[in-house]
Amino acid sequence: MVLLKKTNVTELLGSELKKYRLKKEVLKMLYASDIMSAADLSFSVGVSNPTMRNLIEELIKEGYVKSYGLGESNGGRKPALFGLIENTLFVIACEMGRFHSKVTIFNPRHDQVARTLLVETEIDDPDIEDKLFEAATVLLEESQIQYEHIIGVAVGMPGLVDAEKGINYTIKNPENNHIKERLENRFEKEVLIENDARSQAYGEYMFGDAKEVENALVVNWSWGLGLGMILNGKCFSGATGFAGEFSHIKLEEGGDLCICGKRGCLETIASATALVRMAREGIQQDKVSQLTRKFRENTQEVTPEDIIKAAKRGDEFAISLLSKIGFGMGKGLAILIQLLNPEVIVLSGDLAKANQYVLIPIQQTLNRYCLENISQQAEVKISTHSQGSGLLGVTAMFYNYLFNQESIRSNYKSVQIKT
Repeated sequence: MVLLKKTNVTELLGSELKKYRLKKEVLKMLYASDIMSAADLSFSVGVSNPTMRNLIEELIKEGYVKSYGLGESNGGRKPALFGLIENTLFVIACEMGRFHSKVTIFNPRHDQVARTLLVETEIDDPDIEDKLFEAATVLLEESQIQYEHIIGVAVGMPGLVDAEKGINYTIKNPENNHIKERLENRFEKEVLIENDARSQAYGEYMFGDAKEVENALVVNWSWGLGLGMILNGKCFSGATGFAGEFSHIKLEEGGDLCICGKRGCLETIASATALVRMAREGIQQDKVSQLTRKFRENTQEVTPEDIIKAAKRGDEFAISLLSKIGFGMGKGLAILIQLLNPEVIVLSGDLAKANQYVLIPIQQTLNRYCLENISQQAEVKISTHSQGSGLLGVTAMFYNYLFNQESIRSNYKSVQIKT
């Protein structure tokens, strides 16, 4: 199989380049529509029936396409149906977090064909490519998938990610920020890297709680606050791919120091980092709370999950902490709503699990800071696909990029997947 391997299209001659692009177009149509007849493919791609039959025959020989029998007759002969081979064209998908990463495998129908494996690695890990490769090897062995059937690796990660250049500028060691190159050297496969918040937004738009919503915002609410934006039906990344740095909107003059080096960023008042910091301070002050009783001697072990669980058990201190970060998030969302006028805001990530304990203060803050005519049009809701939207999203981005080939950022909306 050579068509979907790394290919320099500038080295192809005129007729070869034309056939290469036609084949890519056929694969894109089958990826989007699942199964199609040769006649429908001919019409959609814009070539004659004999040309399409030749293209299909070559794609079958190359191991990408197979026959799915005959379709329903419309008065004449029953049409032959074709689709992508389901037991090949797999993608290794990875979603990286601040402390660990998730790895799994998808087929082109977006079926997850391996378990989700947690890996202790993050973007500044100098051995990240080896750890991800080892995790992928475990999943391939468990799922009995041959490595030759993997067409690429899709990675969503936090930070200032330039998907076109394959660079994550947030990686502290500049020698390691060419992450696409590092991964391609280790896996010897095509690699797509993308910002994790944009991956989640695309996953929510294609498969989840923002499905087919033309103007939607998706916030990955965890240790930081990542923002993915679907604007006018397209995944928006900005001029250089850095749009959505929601964490570092300055909201407090002279506030707490943020990891970015500035003070008063939204992350310092509305993230899991802020939540845990306030909990530790309260425990050290001997606040009346279940958290104090449990973590008085080991405040460094308290987690966002512990605080959310305590709130759900009626702990007033935990509830007040969640209310504070909900208020901070509401102030940030108020800015976004008045600038972008979204239809839906989907909250994903660890802190979204607090549900009404953060939704109520968010809505109260929006009522206070937003123009009513704008805020009433924006529905704020908790993601029901939080654990899988990022992996699904970056996988769909990879297939989309692969079948369109020449560009990354401009093509994320060009394939309409039939689900």
